[in-house]
Amino acid sequence: MSFPLIPIRIEPRKPKNNYDRLVQMSNQLFTRLLLKKDLNLNIKLGQKTIEAKIQTVEMAPNMMLIPENIIKDFCLPLQSYKFQALYQPELHTLELGPVIGLLTDFPSNKQEEPHFRSIHAFCEELHHGIAETGGFFYVFSFDQFLNQGYYLINGKWCPFEHPLPDVIYNRIHSRKLEQSVPFKQFRKRLETLLIPLFNERFLSKWEVYNQIFQEKNLFSFLPKTKIYSKDHLFELAQEYETVFIKPVHGSQGRNIIKLKKEEDSHYSLQTSITALYDISRNKYFLDEIHHYLKPILHNRFYIIQQGVELVTYESGAMDFRVLCHKNPNNHWQVTSIVARVAAEDEFVSNLARGGRMLKPLNVLRTCLGHKNSLEVLALMKELAVETASTISSSSSGITGELGIDIGVDQYGKLWIIEVNSKPSKNFEDGLGKIRPSAKALIQFCTLLAFDSTIKGGQIN
Repeated sequence: MSFPLIPIRIEPRKPKNNYDRLVQMSNQLFTRLLLKKDLNLNIKLGQKTIEAKIQTVEMAPNMMLIPENIIKDFCLPLQSYKFQALYQPELHTLELGPVIGLLTDFPSNKQEEPHFRSIHAFCEELHHGIAETGGFFYVFSFDQFLNQGYYLINGKWCPFEHPLPDVIYNRIHSRKLEQSVPFKQFRKRLETLLIPLFNERFLSKWEVYNQIFQEKNLFSFLPKTKIYSKDHLFELAQEYETVFIKPVHGSQGRNIIKLKKEEDSHYSLQTSITALYDISRNKYFLDEIHHYLKPILHNRFYIIQQGVELVTYESGAMDFRVLCHKNPNNHWQVTSIVARVAAEDEFVSNLARGGRMLKPLNVLRTCLGHKNSLEVLALMKELAVETASTISSSSSGITGELGIDIGVDQYGKLWIIEVNSKPSKNFEDGLGKIRPSAKALIQFCTLLAFDSTIKGGQIN
């Protein structure tokens, strides 16, 4: 961010009447903001602007006292705040923020405190990180937009009528919900309100494959992949020792099929699809396998992908999840890498299927040695950043976060396995701290909140 942001502490004060618009500010803050002598000032928070009169008084530096009625007009709970501030002299406006809304879907019960499913703890982490750096954070569902959201106070998520946010971070769990008519109407409403929404949708495996394949520096890192059909099944299964059949819109290692070439043109089958458990005990010809798969895959898009013999750890399948985020300069960076090792009797490493996390350098050393593991880890970071840049530039909307799954084969060659626009939040062990990935998200939200005003909403 090339513009200076000033941290400001705000305390509510009792108003003299319902129309009290007097905001008290420390002399130091008044001077630091380079305010004009005219003591009338517009204060913008979220998408709302209120005209106030400024009075300078002796108080702690970077402190403002704001009447409770103004805080209520901003649709904020009555409490102390830390915000970041930007003064725009041409508009005579002091912008406070960022106001960040996290969009997700969760069970609604007015009598009980909400639970945000797999990202509940992560929402608490974001709240604490934003409160620490400056800003206001809340969680909402799209069908309750502007009616009710939830903010964290004293360890409890409380309902309130929330303000229009500066930026919205999409963490909806359901692909189907994102494709629904009500959600599309909600998206149009955000466009009308000029509120940026980032990571606005799930990515499909086929879409990601084609975007990366077009990039000549990256396509050699891709396993050969085609849309599933009988012809493609025969082609790839005969060409490679193993192939994977995956749903184009799948996630968390669900509904994946692994075929392995056996003797006499037979193939064995492993799968997480319950309906196929019974046939996974035997070996079959490809014709038979296609016959069994046809009703399972009916009217659903699946891909068939070259299987790569990746390095293992303690005989468990292994890959690496690399988290990438946009930094304050709007460039991609790696914020976290973990090795994921599959649970016993599993052929996918996803944590949702019992996989475990390990430190990447430790496990790479066991199979590649010290020097090679350092080189591979460095290359993995470069590959992840280049992949993230390619995906974000090829996809519509704003992308600020990606989880990139990378495998390493027996020769140390890297393979791009998958790219996730809504990566799991269970990868880093935060030990009660604000993790690098959460800090990166907060910085990106701040960039969108303030830079969109300066650049007229253009985020490159």
